[in-house]
Amino acid sequence: MEFGLGFVIAIAIALTGVGAGSLTTPLLILLLGVDAKESVGTALIFGAVVKVLTAPVYVLRKQVSGRALALLLAGGLPGVLAGSFLLHGMRTSVMMAVLGFTITVMALLNLLRFARGGPRRNRMNWLLMVGLPIGAEVGFSSAGSGALGALALLSLTPLDAATVVGTDLCFGLALSVVGGGIHAALGSLNTAILLKLLIGGVPGALTGAMLASRLPSKQLRFALSLALAVLGAHICWKGMSAGL
Repeated sequence: MEFGLGFVIAIAIALTGVGAGSLTTPLLILLLGVDAKESVGTALIFGAVVKVLTAPVYVLRKQVSGRALALLLAGGLPGVLAGSFLLHGMRTSVMMAVLGFTITVMALLNLLRFARGGPRRNRMNWLLMVGLPIGAEVGFSSAGSGALGALALLSLTPLDAATVVGTDLCFGLALSVVGGGIHAALGSLNTAILLKLLIGGVPGALTGAMLASRLPSKQLRFALSLALAVLGAHICWKGMSAGL
C-alpha cells in the first residue's frame, strides 16, 4: 500500500503543488496507523524529495517568480523553525485535532477561492507577512506550504496558474528540508515507511512532471481540496474522540 500511496501523492504534488503534507500526513495516520508526530516528520522528508525532482521542471520552464519566492521564504523559514519545536510539546490527541482542523480549513479556503474567482490585485509585498504563519503551520503539521502557499499566491499576486504551482513547489521544498531535518533530528520519523513511499514516489514525481504541462492544474486542485476537507475532518474527529 505504501508504494501506491507514494506514487499517487507524488503525482498530485507534481501537478498541483499540494499534497506533500496536507495529503501525506492524514493518509499515514488513517490508512497506515502511523503516530501523528512521526507522520508529520515522514511527510516533510517525503515531500522534500518529491519536490527536489519536480521543482526544477518549473524552473527550466521559467514558471517560478523569484520575487514572490524570496518574500515567502523571508517569513516562512523562521516560521517553520518555531512550528517544528512547538509540535513536540503537545499531546497526541490535541495535536491530531488541531492538525485535522487545520487541513480542513485550508481545503475549505481553497474551495472558497475557486468559488469567488474574479480578477486579482497585485499585493505581492504582503507575502512577507503571510509567509511566517504558513511556515509555522508547515513545521507544526507538515501541511500548508502547498495549500496555503498557493492560496496566498492566488490571492495576492497576478501570477498565472503554472507559475503559482512552480513558485509554491520551490517554497515548499525549502520549508520541507528545514522542517523535515528538525523532525528527523528529534526522532519524529518512520524510516521504513518513508523508504517505501519514496520507492513509489520517485516514479510518481517523474510522471507528474511530464504531465504537468498537459493536464489542467486548476481542476485537479479543486478535486484535491474536496478530498482534503473530508480527510481533515475525519482526523479532527479522531483526535477529539481520543481526548474525551
